[in-house]
Amino acid sequence: MDLRRALLLKPALIFSPITRPLTCATSAAPCPPSPLPPQKEPSSLDHTILKSVTSILSNPSLDSTQCRKVMPHLSPHQFDSVFFSVRRNVNPKTALHFFYLASDSCGFRFTLRSYCILMRSLIASGLVSPARLLLIRLIDQKLPVLFGDPKNRHIEIASSMVDLNEVGGSGVGVAVVDLLIHVYCTQFRNAGFQNAIDVFGFLANKGVFPTVKTCTFLLSSLVKENKLEKSYLVLETILRGVSPDVYLFSIAINAFCRGGKVEDAIQLFFDMEKSGVFPNVVTYNNLIHGLCKHGNLDEAFRFKEKMVKDGVDPTLITYSALINGLMKLEKFDEANSVLKEMLEKGFIPNVVVYNTLIDGYCKMGNIRDALRIRGDMVPKGINPNSVTLNSIIQGFCKIGQMEQAESVLEEMLSRRFSINPGAFNSIIHWLCMNSRFESALRFLREMLLRDLRPNDGLLTTLVGGLCNEGKHSDAVELWFRLLKKGFGANLVTTNALIHGLCKTGNMQEAVRLLKEMLDRGLVLDKITYNTLILGCCKEGRVEEGLKLKGEMVKQGIEADIFTYNWLIHGMCRIGKLDEALKLWNECKNRNLVLNVYTYAVMIDGYCKADKIEEGQKLYNELLTQNLELNSVVYNTLIRAYCRNGNTVEAYKLHDDMRSRGIPPTTSTYSSLIHGMCNIGCMEDAKSFFDEMRKEGLLPNVVCYTALIGGYCKLGQMDKLANVLEEMSSYDIHPNKITYTVMIDGYSKSGDMKTAAKLLQEMVEKGIVPDTVTYNVLTNGFCKEGKIEKGFKICDHMSQEGLPLDEIAYTTLVYGWQQSSLANQE
Repeated sequence: MDLRRALLLKPALIFSPITRPLTCATSAAPCPPSPLPPQKEPSSLDHTILKSVTSILSNPSLDSTQCRKVMPHLSPHQFDSVFFSVRRNVNPKTALHFFYLASDSCGFRFTLRSYCILMRSLIASGLVSPARLLLIRLIDQKLPVLFGDPKNRHIEIASSMVDLNEVGGSGVGVAVVDLLIHVYCTQFRNAGFQNAIDVFGFLANKGVFPTVKTCTFLLSSLVKENKLEKSYLVLETILRGVSPDVYLFSIAINAFCRGGKVEDAIQLFFDMEKSGVFPNVVTYNNLIHGLCKHGNLDEAFRFKEKMVKDGVDPTLITYSALINGLMKLEKFDEANSVLKEMLEKGFIPNVVVYNTLIDGYCKMGNIRDALRIRGDMVPKGINPNSVTLNSIIQGFCKIGQMEQAESVLEEMLSRRFSINPGAFNSIIHWLCMNSRFESALRFLREMLLRDLRPNDGLLTTLVGGLCNEGKHSDAVELWFRLLKKGFGANLVTTNALIHGLCKTGNMQEAVRLLKEMLDRGLVLDKITYNTLILGCCKEGRVEEGLKLKGEMVKQGIEADIFTYNWLIHGMCRIGKLDEALKLWNECKNRNLVLNVYTYAVMIDGYCKADKIEEGQKLYNELLTQNLELNSVVYNTLIRAYCRNGNTVEAYKLHDDMRSRGIPPTTSTYSSLIHGMCNIGCMEDAKSFFDEMRKEGLLPNVVCYTALIGGYCKLGQMDKLANVLEEMSSYDIHPNKITYTVMIDGYSKSGDMKTAAKLLQEMVEKGIVPDTVTYNVLTNGFCKEGKIEKGFKICDHMSQEGLPLDEIAYTTLVYGWQQSSLANQE
């Protein structure tokens, strides 16, 4: 941009010449109305009324009685004509009171020109404040006035002022223009300065310009609001009719630098010098800051040398800009050199300079030097502020020293400093990754107190973590707190919470959450519905799950294979095999791709319904589907065959899964062991223990309980001690089922003393007997004819809060009958 000619020869342009008619600086403002010629006094106007108006307006105070008498005899245009002709003789204060009285009390509508004449009179008399208020009310349409086009009244007002400027004093005209621009830039800035720019462009097109001070104010207002493109166009217009001073040049240079037009800023700087305007320290600082901001450090230092050569001393702002630029480019040594020079010049670094250095080091992960700089601040009487500590948190996070970052965050909270959302998010995420959910939740609550919104990924992680830790109430409370703050969690986070609630069977809270979502118009997705359906099915509320499936279809969401899997599994669990089959067939009819889980669920349903042949058929079909089999399918069939005593088929499946590279699991072996024990093949059962250990699997309490059960069925109670000893050597402890099986075995073999001793032992170990345990012991006593002990066992059950079931009653009744018969004999 070449401004040499623009500034030495007027008029000229900064940019390319404007070939269109200029009505505003940035947009095509509507064409102003043609100027109204001075209206002649209508012949019909009574000279008495004319004299009365003149007398009223020229008096030092307003005669309200005379005013009310004369107003009914005047039209707006008649008054305008009179007011225009006597404008130089009126008392401005009296005229102002007259206008307000006439408009407020008499409902009189003055012409726009009449208001403009009044404003000029007020300004000419030094009454700028009343003139300003009148202009504001006029623009705001708070006064009864006749506008030609109310939407473009800003142009009409400017046009009327220009027309009056041609017949009035030029000094007053410039003051009026200054007032117009100033009011639009301040009182009506919410309009985005467009009205101010339109008026400025319109006036410039008429050859009327504000003072350089007002031009500077307009340009500065645009730059402050970051309306840079508009500021460039306004600057172009200014240079057509105003000689810029150093302040206007400095603001223009700042505008170019802020907009990344650094070359234009440099050119303007040199053109300014050519025009005889000498840059001051603000000019230099604006340019140096812009150069540093855009990485042109060499040029920045050249201008710093030039300012010293020209007798302009660098300030703290100069050095701060240079240090900031160097730190951004990771030139730490040069930055420290500038800092040293600054100190030698007698400047004391302020918190901004220190924060610049600390932030630069922290962004590079050089926390050691950052902490050193922080340590230098306090002895110099400069306390670290929130910016300092936010940078230090960032530095610790960058190098993974999260404990130290957390400590700094605690310090900031205790000092009530403002904290960046990024600092909170980083530390909360680290706490979640380390399962410190209570601390994470505490910091997140602090964020909400400061009206900071955590990011969605963090919320999902925290909510999921709280649910996994069993802190569902905290997760629900957080969800509703976010909603109350206006930071409602997104669907992913909400689904994570619903999943956590459904997983633990807390369907009541899940439904409450669902209701809140629907009440607030939140749209559910397939994941939400599937999660809720899974929760219902887990609780045995499969019918509700089916209703949810119907609802999702109504909402235009197609049920997928996961929907059907949960529902089929739910139906099978509650024994509704026919309903499960309907869903299975519906799934096939919709051409959904069945997965191995679908087959496994259906096979399990058949097996539980004792329809193993149907389960086997599905297994055979599964083999043709090119699906990858897993241990779940095999274990389901093996368990069913073993339960029915068909260990041959069970063993075949065991061999088949090994041949397909699917390693048997502990569940596989526990089923096989149980099956062998049921048919009395104890040696075969024991061989599976050895096979398990070879496979790297450790037999668990289920396996050993099955073995103990086998010995009990055979009445080989002497074998139990060895089994228990082996369990102890592997640190495997008998559970409630183990004890119940042993008590049943000893009871059936008539050793009630050992059976009772085992009951006492399990209680001493903290294992609570259940109804089944007590029933087998009661049955043993009754068979031995010890009916009284049987009743004592039942009394003990009642004391423990266990209800007597049908088996207990039947056992007692039968035992009592047998005892009575024996006594009769």
